[in-house]
Amino acid sequence: MKVTHTATYEAPAAEVYAMLTDPAFREKASEATGVLSVEVTVEPEGKGHVVTLDQVQPTEGVPSFAKKFAGDTTHVIAVENWSSPTEADLKVDTPGRPTDLHGVYRLEESAGKTDQRFEGEIKVKVPILGGKLEKVMADLFVEARKKEHSVGTAWLRGDRG
Repeated sequence: MKVTHTATYEAPAAEVYAMLTDPAFREKASEATGVLSVEVTVEPEGKGHVVTLDQVQPTEGVPSFAKKFAGDTTHVIAVENWSSPTEADLKVDTPGRPTDLHGVYRLEESAGKTDQRFEGEIKVKVPILGGKLEKVMADLFVEARKKEHSVGTAWLRGDRG
């Protein structure tokens, strides 16, 4: 299943990139999405950075048909490989679960504003229910991006508390 999302920030791309590669921002944004725990690492690599979010997420709000696959919590490892300050490959692993989420983030600046665009794909390798589970994952992914955007908007205005 294809998944897309666009968030617009009132800031130049360089500021948005600096925010997205700041461990303090990533921790705050992760907390806003409701994670139970998060470990953030940011390492320089080439012309960019590798941002790793190792999270434990609750499965509250997941439909009952998906609960038996998800359990009470889900371990998620999201790796953003920023090959430049405007593009990153995203790979999300859920160890022990038959899921795959991957795609590309792009930062596109125009008139002092920056769009953070995501285009990707979600696959759930479960017979019969795979499509329904993919839809659930896509909805949860987009909802988390919306919460991150809200934190990011405040962050760029200087609200970092």
